[in-house]
Amino acid sequence: MSTLMNIGQAAAAAGVSPKMIRHYELIGLLPEADRNESGYRLYSEREVSVLRFIGRSRHLGFSIPQIAELIGLWSDSARSSREVKTVAEHHLASLDEKRREIEQMMAGLSELVQACPGDDHPHCAILDTLSQHSLDKHQPRHRPKLKKGNAKDSEQAATGSGHIDLMAWMRGVHVHHGAH
Repeated sequence: MSTLMNIGQAAAAAGVSPKMIRHYELIGLLPEADRNESGYRLYSEREVSVLRFIGRSRHLGFSIPQIAELIGLWSDSARSSREVKTVAEHHLASLDEKRREIEQMMAGLSELVQACPGDDHPHCAILDTLSQHSLDKHQPRHRPKLKKGNAKDSEQAATGSGHIDLMAWMRGVHVHHGAH
């Protein structure tokens, strides 16, 4: 007989947060947990193993649909390793494309940073390039104030600093509220 764990114990054993466990259940990546008489979720070592699998897969940047496919293959004793390798190869090709995109962004931004004098004068090659083909009279009159909870503000929420979480971006993580 296996020992059953509550959500906090399962989260600690798997190295994920209880919130992520609930999310994985909500989207169907993990089956809904059995519950005790008081309604608390109960997890066995099997669910913890799946959670560890999900965590390692996320660390490698696999998307939720890819992880679902990999879990399906893991549970299928009649699978071929070719099927698993195909999923991983597609993911590797996607990461390689994103790496090339990041390298292009870095090269372009590096040129802009080098072209900007970074002194006390208002002229800045960075703003000139970003506003290219815009007339001065169309220059904004306000400074944006992002609202909390805005889905487009997910980079700031992810890092708390307003900087993009590059690993999340590379994994193609998108913040969605509700079922997927």
